[in-house]
Amino acid sequence: MKLVYTDEAIGDLNHLREFISVHDPSAAGRIAAELVGKIELLPDFPKMGAAVEMAPIPDSVRDMVFGRYVVRYSVHASVIIILRVWHELEGER
Repeated sequence: MKLVYTDEAIGDLNHLREFISVHDPSAAGRIAAELVGKIELLPDFPKMGAAVEMAPIPDSVRDMVFGRYVVRYSVHASVIIILRVWHELEGER
């Protein structure tokens, strides 16, 4: 299964890394690497996240929580699309 990031998700990851680096530069790279590492598990475990009940097809859109970060993604036959990534304090995107 292929893993694809939307432009919004890439922007979200860049934003998170920049935000973390302002407050804790040494943690920024580590947290970003850990988050991407968890995302890379999705092709092997696509139902790892919880279904987003308000989605048109709830089982196809899921949220994976890693620490205080949420990764929203959609599952398709041959691809997983990373839609958005945010910190829980930012609220749903």
